[in-house]
Amino acid sequence: VAALFAGGLGGGIGYTLAKNDDTGSTTVSVSDNGASQVKRDPNSIAGVAARALPSTVTIEAQGSNGRGGTGTGFVFDTQGHIITNNHVVADAVDGGRLTATFPDGKKYAAEVVGHAQGYDVAVIKLKDAPSSQLKPLPLGDSDKVAVGDQTIAIGAPFGLSNTVTTGIISAKNRPVASSDGSGESRASYMSALQTDASINPGNSGGPLLDARGAVIGINSAIQSANNGGFGSSGQSGSIGLGFAIPINQAKYVAQQLIKTGQPVYAKIGASVSLEETSSGAQITDQGVDGSDAVEPGGPADKAGLEPGDVITKLDDTVIDSGPTLIGEIWTHKPGDKVKITYKRDGVEHTTEVTLGSRVGDSD
Repeated sequence: VAALFAGGLGGGIGYTLAKNDDTGSTTVSVSDNGASQVKRDPNSIAGVAARALPSTVTIEAQGSNGRGGTGTGFVFDTQGHIITNNHVVADAVDGGRLTATFPDGKKYAAEVVGHAQGYDVAVIKLKDAPSSQLKPLPLGDSDKVAVGDQTIAIGAPFGLSNTVTTGIISAKNRPVASSDGSGESRASYMSALQTDASINPGNSGGPLLDARGAVIGINSAIQSANNGGFGSSGQSGSIGLGFAIPINQAKYVAQQLIKTGQPVYAKIGASVSLEETSSGAQITDQGVDGSDAVEPGGPADKAGLEPGDVITKLDDTVIDSGPTLIGEIWTHKPGDKVKITYKRDGVEHTTEVTLGSRVGDSD
């Protein structure tokens, strides 16, 4: 699917970006009495947190326009690359300032290596950080996560750095859609891991760990009880509905960003409606920019899809809306073959689509 501009949210869940916006925020003073001297089981929550915390950072982003906020990130490799959310660093992409602070108080300037608005993933690189002091967090396999598995989230909720919360995986493959927090209309889409671990503004970009301490997701969003369920990033708080980008997808995106500085998206070469629906993802009559809704010679065209077709399944995943379809496609890589189930004039058909690719967020 080509990059689409979000008007409606479709069947996906609209969410509040879990980034702490400095504007109008209240400063809370807390004290740290130091670590307990009592030994903990290495496999306990305390043991996992003790191993993971030294590899997490609190990110402060300041834009040239004065906008800024606080988020979280974690060490990806010994070269100084840190994974976080795009919306955490969006304010500092063009001429802004980034800093990353470790739990021991060491602070480093950083620069954006690459960012992907659609995936809501970004990679920054620390300046002058000694590789000997950087310990990458181990990455798990998000495809093997099960509902009910224990989760541990680390972040800086409302600026309170190095906060650890716990919960479980509440659901998988949850469609989530939102703007990227930069004031632009382009949207981010994910097929998210849902957790009830407490996630608040400032947790964005932080690791969601399994019981062994391996990263299974990037904490990215919350649903709020405010404002009809969607709240604002400066006022909303956790109600037990947090969403994380699966680490298998985030790892692929991060590797592409480090390699080329540009994200690579899988696509079917068709524009779909983003209107709220529960019946499927309908291919529109015309593309967003007035172009053909089905790209001539593209993957969808080669598979026989046409404007007006309603896509109801991708492989075994039920598709209830355009955002859900986009999120599912972006869990795949270009070149993957997927089975598409669709309805045309009320009759169900299936076809195989070999996904194409799009580089960058510009089109």
